[in-house]
Amino acid sequence: MSTLATSHAVDRSALARKVRQTILRMSFQAGAPHLASALSCVDILVAAYWGFLQIDPAQPKAVDRDRLIFSKGHAASALYAALAHRGFFPMNDLETFGHDGGRFAEQPIPWAVPGVEAATGSLGHGLPMGIGAALAARIHKLDYRVVVVMGDGECNEGSVWEAAMLAPAQKLDNLIAIVDFNRWQATGRSEEIMSLAPLKDKFAAFGWDAHDVDGHDIDAIVHRLNHRASGKPTAIIAHTIKGRGVSFMQDDNNWHYRIPNEKELTAALAELA
Repeated sequence: MSTLATSHAVDRSALARKVRQTILRMSFQAGAPHLASALSCVDILVAAYWGFLQIDPAQPKAVDRDRLIFSKGHAASALYAALAHRGFFPMNDLETFGHDGGRFAEQPIPWAVPGVEAATGSLGHGLPMGIGAALAARIHKLDYRVVVVMGDGECNEGSVWEAAMLAPAQKLDNLIAIVDFNRWQATGRSEEIMSLAPLKDKFAAFGWDAHDVDGHDIDAIVHRLNHRASGKPTAIIAHTIKGRGVSFMQDDNNWHYRIPNEKELTAALAELA
């Protein structure tokens, strides 16, 4: 059993609003895209960091820590914001997000920032890396668990499905894959580009303990994260809305690359107040 602990009780819904506000400010200040992709996965990150992961921000490299690999690296602002609110580093550090030569790159750099476990700019790599981390726990007789947060678009990658076959074969019940299923990719609807549905059934057919969940119901995600199926990895298909939390960004794929101007930022922050 890990000597680390999950976070103390917090109002997770209020915290999710604060994380979204932080992401909006980061996008505006840095002129950085992928805003809507970051907003869709906030509730997943809040559920993980404040309801499941056994971690200590003061010991970010503790051997027995749970690991979260953020595979949809283009939405790194969401990860950085969550880590800052969780206490891994001062909030003011986020002001350097997207700056040349800074630690907070628009795609994650491993261990440039405390809590960032892996470089994940190339989609489809997070789940294979998660398998490696989960196997390492078994080899070293450690009880930590590994969570991989993925985008639905990266489920187009063959590497994801090779990993999806390997994890059940190895009976990695310390591995959890969460798919941020917001139904959009950079250029169109996910289902129009590749046939993902029924995604839960696909993972189940490969031998995973697979479940659909409302990706904005934090309590439901926490409940599912804390369920462990003996001898099976867990797949959570989190049905989300791209741009969640801001009415004029929700389900609008223009915000995959758009950056808010000052008027839009003010309006978005007001909605999340």
